[in-house]
Amino acid sequence: LRILKNQGLPVSAFHRKFAVQLNDTHPAITVAELMRLLIDQEGLSWDQAWSITTASLSYTNHTLLPEALETWGIDLFEQLLPRQLKIIYEINARFLRMVRLRHPGQPELLQRVSLIEEGAQRKVRMAHLAVVGSHHTNGVAELHSRLLQQHVLADFARLWPERFTNVTNGVTPRRWLAVANPDLATLLDDVIGDGWRRNLDTLQQLQQHKDDPAFQERWYQVKSAAKQRLARQIQHQLGVLIDPTSLFDVQVKRIHEYKRQHLAALELVQRYLRLRDGEDLPPRTVIFGGKAAPGYGMAKLIIRLIVGIAEMVNIDPAIRGRLRVIFLANFNVSLGQQVYPAVDLSEQISTAGKEASGTGNMKMALNGALTIGTLDGANIEIRDRVGAEHFFLFGRDSAEVERLIGEGYHPLPFLDHNPSLKAAMELIGSGHFSEGDRELFRPLLVNLSQSDPFLVVADAADYSRAQNAVDEAWRNPAGWSHSSIINTMNCGFFSSDRSISEYAERIWSLKPHPIGASNKAP
Repeated sequence: LRILKNQGLPVSAFHRKFAVQLNDTHPAITVAELMRLLIDQEGLSWDQAWSITTASLSYTNHTLLPEALETWGIDLFEQLLPRQLKIIYEINARFLRMVRLRHPGQPELLQRVSLIEEGAQRKVRMAHLAVVGSHHTNGVAELHSRLLQQHVLADFARLWPERFTNVTNGVTPRRWLAVANPDLATLLDDVIGDGWRRNLDTLQQLQQHKDDPAFQERWYQVKSAAKQRLARQIQHQLGVLIDPTSLFDVQVKRIHEYKRQHLAALELVQRYLRLRDGEDLPPRTVIFGGKAAPGYGMAKLIIRLIVGIAEMVNIDPAIRGRLRVIFLANFNVSLGQQVYPAVDLSEQISTAGKEASGTGNMKMALNGALTIGTLDGANIEIRDRVGAEHFFLFGRDSAEVERLIGEGYHPLPFLDHNPSLKAAMELIGSGHFSEGDRELFRPLLVNLSQSDPFLVVADAADYSRAQNAVDEAWRNPAGWSHSSIINTMNCGFFSSDRSISEYAERIWSLKPHPIGASNKAP
């Protein structure tokens, strides 16, 4: 508003000057606050203010999980933001009046779409506020956007189908390739030129080099150097020696049950038992990283399990270094820049239908990692572009997950048919990874054997099958490097430049404005 006035423009020009993108549900209070400013401070009528607000704001949803579709308590609202709450009540009254006119005699619909959640403790549904106050709502992957329209925001999508769209996430090649992986950037510059920094689709020019043995050898050396750097960092940080020639199997992301770090942990224990039984498996270094929400006890217990497995596996002489387990503390962007270039196998194993998109999956694939994953989030689009033969697929898709849960899923029959998984859970329950404490991991084991809300047990056998396929592929270094090159080559779509262009075109209605030579930054 200050910029408008300084430029001599009227307040009514706000929506022609600015586009405000609500990045998930957290800033949804923007709807009420902009209305407050326009009405109370600028003296506009309600209709004028609402027209400007809805023409200015658009909403990106980043999750399908109910816990992240925030609801704010009315009591707290009344104490801290009483004027904004009055505005929200008025927005809701006018919105529900419109719904009644379009769909008379449907009180259940009114209850579902209302901005106010009634009950013992009344709350404001902030995602509803964001949708009602925006001219567009988008998801961040094709599957996510479809599920938003079919389930989470289905009523709103039926009211305003023209307001819903998809913009698949992207990552910047400047940060996640040029800066994070300078050796690979140099190789690309030498072979295809430096145009990929501004147009990631030019990675397709690797097509003519991907089968060249000399290029494959340079590619292998770049990956080896990145792994050696990470190995030195891990030794410095944790005092653990890892074999840089082993397969680097990596899952770094927020710790959450739906992302299923515990599925990977259970597979680790099974691998540990197989190695102790003398099975010949290729050496692996399995790396985890991520943070749990402060009050999320189960996520913290999953971290404790991973650390407990690492403590035992890394000192067990029977393993003889064929398996190392690492948990990287305080995972952040700076650490990510060291990790992503070194990844051989990208773990993207969320329960299908739960992950909105993911960007770690894009960063790893861009740096030449092969993915083991479910048909969830942007995994689907990554697999479509890199090719099914260069992606290790497992698990149920979102429709199968929904059907299994709808039929009354119980994990015990699946557990009874998976003796390897059962043995792993029994070893955890015995206290082997908790200094003999048989109670520490009981809540996690009970959760898996009695309810298993994210189908860890149901997908475990197929996950083990896919991991066996990874072992076989890793035994062929030339074939693995070939698939690695193809992953990088086909990741042009996952550039943030493409994402931003789609926001500009589909949501903000902007055209590109080329920067002339005379006003380029020095």
